[in-house]
Amino acid sequence: MKVVWAVLGAATVVIFAGLGAGAEQSNAEQQQLKPAEAFAEIADQTERSLALFNEAAKVITHPRCVNCHPAGDRPLQGEDGHPHVPPVTRGPAGIGAVAMQCTNCHGPANYDPARVPGHPLWHLAPIEMAWQGHTLGEICEQIKDPKRNGGKTLEEIVHHMSEDSLVGWGWNPGAGREPAPGTQKAFGALVEAWVASGAACPAP
Repeated sequence: MKVVWAVLGAATVVIFAGLGAGAEQSNAEQQQLKPAEAFAEIADQTERSLALFNEAAKVITHPRCVNCHPAGDRPLQGEDGHPHVPPVTRGPAGIGAVAMQCTNCHGPANYDPARVPGHPLWHLAPIEMAWQGHTLGEICEQIKDPKRNGGKTLEEIVHHMSEDSLVGWGWNPGAGREPAPGTQKAFGALVEAWVASGAACPAP
């Protein structure tokens, strides 16, 4: 295992060497989320619901989320969403192929010296939840559809977005990676308000 980390560390330092500066130069305004309360003045419920979802979409469409919701069998990396290096596949359970599972390299926590992200439940979202290349309207419908969201109700979706620790990793991604906008609490509040206002979706 020490050999794997040593080789991986050398490779990933090279791969991610240029990411830190880009993250530090992120537009501060884009990194903020309007609070759910900011949309209360929109009288029309459908318009309010759409506005709430569009604000939450700053997180949903961010690389920290989309990279784990790829359209194919290969995870994505970086702010530009390039294919995972080294080449890996999702495998039957979203945790990699038998000989090269996610946990071969990804530990239970971020390993910043080698720029390797980590979490105890590190895995890809199921292919039914692929967001890469989809319109915001299509992603919205996926999130609402139990056949494509892991069998969750809208209330369970709210809990997932607000409390799930792997979702929360998006705001604590480790060195060299830009965190998702705002906070998980603010994001969860937007999703909760979106559901409460009818869970309207943008046009596909």
